[in-house]
Amino acid sequence: MTLVTGLASVVLSPGDACDPSPFLREKKSRKYLGLQDALAVVSAGRALAAAGLAASLPGERTGLYLAVGYIPFLERDIAPVLEGSLDERGDFSPARFGAEGYTRAHPLLAFRCLPNMPAYHVAASFGVEGPYAVLYPSAGQLYLALEEAVQALDRGEIDVALVVGVAHQRNYLVEHHMRRIDDPVPQDRLFDASATVILERGAHAAGRGARALGELASVTVAYAPFDPLSRAPAKREAVAVASPAQADGGGGGDAALDAGAELGPASPLVALARGWERGAVELVHRLEGRDGITAESRWIRRVS
Repeated sequence: MTLVTGLASVVLSPGDACDPSPFLREKKSRKYLGLQDALAVVSAGRALAAAGLAASLPGERTGLYLAVGYIPFLERDIAPVLEGSLDERGDFSPARFGAEGYTRAHPLLAFRCLPNMPAYHVAASFGVEGPYAVLYPSAGQLYLALEEAVQALDRGEIDVALVVGVAHQRNYLVEHHMRRIDDPVPQDRLFDASATVILERGAHAAGRGARALGELASVTVAYAPFDPLSRAPAKREAVAVASPAQADGGGGGDAALDAGAELGPASPLVALARGWERGAVELVHRLEGRDGITAESRWIRRVS
């Protein structure tokens, strides 16, 4: 049995800040964190606190499985690089880029945008020392991370798994990309978000007297290849829930996620957190991704 002992989500409205400082072991490391790093650390920290593991995480028996969204880049960071990479005619020059353009980037920029950095900061902040996986850049990849975490728990390789989805999307580069894809996503539907679920083997949770929030009853993932030169599959995401009033008589119908928000790899776990907050006893999340991945997960909340 795969138990859920901790769950937390963070979805920022435009202009909101995200401060990871309370969760950092070394406060001076704050300057190295980009927004996606901060979001991952905050959601992981809150989920671990909910699980009662903030101060007693079994580091070597804990795995980290993270899916991170598209690489973020602010226009103010790109502009100097581009300016130093143009030739006399104003065209991009690879030679100029190699000789001067790239040197105009802020020296900490790579630390703040690379996909593996959220995993590093979560591991360093909370002492995760077991196996890990970093996937990129979709909600479908979150499902692959979730599947890998469940398999590691079932094989007895770990006792605790942190599954994290995070995306920094309200920035120049990601907004530009999402305008250009098939079925473009408007800027006002893009949100910066992160969510973390703590999964445990039943025996481990019982041994430490943990209160389970619920369980992951099932997860299935499939892939349908498609021609990358043709139109990409459309993304569809839906949730079916059974509330306490419906628990004896069946579940509610499928409904699109709130306002069609695009939350990147965070969306399946944000949907779970919102559903449980609203009283859902059983929640089924379904995904058809732009990358050909289709997936479904079924979660049962324990009502005390």
